[in-house]
Amino acid sequence: MDNLDLDVLKTALVWTEAGRKATLGTVVRTWGSAPRPIGAMMAIRDDGQVIGSVSGGCIEDDLIAQVKDGKLAATRPESVRYGVAADQARQFGLPCGGTVEMVLEPLTPLSDIRGLLSDLEAHKIVKRTLDIETGVSRRGLAEGADVLSFDGQKLVTIHGPKYRLLIIGAGQLSKYLASMAILLDYQVTVCDPRDEYQEQWHDLPQVTMTKEMPDDRVIAMNLDRNSAVVALTHDPKLDDLALMEALRSPAFYVGALGSKANNDKRRGRLLEFDVSQDEINRLRGPVGLDIGAKTPSEIAISILAEMTATKRGVTMTRSKSEAAASEASSAGCVLAEP
Repeated sequence: MDNLDLDVLKTALVWTEAGRKATLGTVVRTWGSAPRPIGAMMAIRDDGQVIGSVSGGCIEDDLIAQVKDGKLAATRPESVRYGVAADQARQFGLPCGGTVEMVLEPLTPLSDIRGLLSDLEAHKIVKRTLDIETGVSRRGLAEGADVLSFDGQKLVTIHGPKYRLLIIGAGQLSKYLASMAILLDYQVTVCDPRDEYQEQWHDLPQVTMTKEMPDDRVIAMNLDRNSAVVALTHDPKLDDLALMEALRSPAFYVGALGSKANNDKRRGRLLEFDVSQDEINRLRGPVGLDIGAKTPSEIAISILAEMTATKRGVTMTRSKSEAAASEASSAGCVLAEP
């Protein structure tokens, strides 16, 4: 869930608890070049105030006017489409004839937005099912395969941090990486069995801290395709076994700090653990994009940038790993640790 969508829910709750009427809009289908993705949300107050967006500004004025006048979703949820015809696409500014379908839900106590927010504050991933006929919503814990769906009668939405990040090591760089990942809505776990690194984390209550051996934590988390693992300790006893388990998982991103030379040695060690060459090829090491990062905060940015590109399926023309390999080859030198 994007931070903006969380703000939509919080603001809508404030409005309704102050005695105002509010309508929640959720994008459920798009065709063509629709400006906002499926799941995007906005809330409309009874006086026309809004938060969030379902089209980047293309159709909001018409939507607000119709909701405010009671022409849409006045008493119960309903769906509406914009941009079906070419002239409507031109009228509402939808690019390339794009079409947006959304569900509009007048918020009532049956919507249970407070309960949903309570679950989200507890870092749960929630499956919310809305009955279009009655306006009653139900909540439960989402499974890994659950996605937004709408069949005309029930709207199923998934809320909460959809991506998880496991950081091996609790040093200074890890703290920068964890802090920035939280802003990107990752559910962050930091694993480090060393006592001397635990004290500095008290001011980040959103982070789950564990002193297990990292490979045990990787196994326990049952990593899925929405998971990322970054090893930052420089200690093979902590990093290597965890990376071995992570590379065998469906995790979309597995990275390790260190120079090209040290990561080449790490790859050799992983081969001795019977990790396949294809699995080893998934390792991002040196970790991060080549943005000239030097400080811990800059290195954290480079890692999250590479994670974001990988998550979005974007192939970068030159990664930090590729740059390090090229520079080392041309200079005939061994790179120092960052």
